[in-house]
Amino acid sequence: MDEFDQYRADMNEKLLSSNHLGIKRFFALDTQAYEDGALDKRTKELLGLVASIVLRCDDCITYHIKQSVTAGVTRPEFLDAFNVALVVGGSITIPHLRRAIDRLDQVLAGGSEAATPHQHD
Repeated sequence: MDEFDQYRADMNEKLLSSNHLGIKRFFALDTQAYEDGALDKRTKELLGLVASIVLRCDDCITYHIKQSVTAGVTRPEFLDAFNVALVVGGSITIPHLRRAIDRLDQVLAGGSEAATPHQHD
């Protein structure tokens, strides 16, 4: 998990240091989308997790698991979210659910729980 966090932070810094306006705006929009609003951050992270599973983005899944744990999501709540993703995404999401449950176990076991500010892939 630490390697994931470090690589992600390093590559985000490379992208953002390019000073490309479109990239910077998208990252800012992405960050703001997960802030508390009519829906709280916790709910939004679970929505992001379900979408990431359906879209089959393992890095996004790992990111949203970490953010959701930090926001207080419990294992039973994760399993409910995984179920929604499976129903919506179908059997093709099963390999991603396998990796998701592995990542969740790692994070819950203390494998670098600290979340970084939201900046997607």
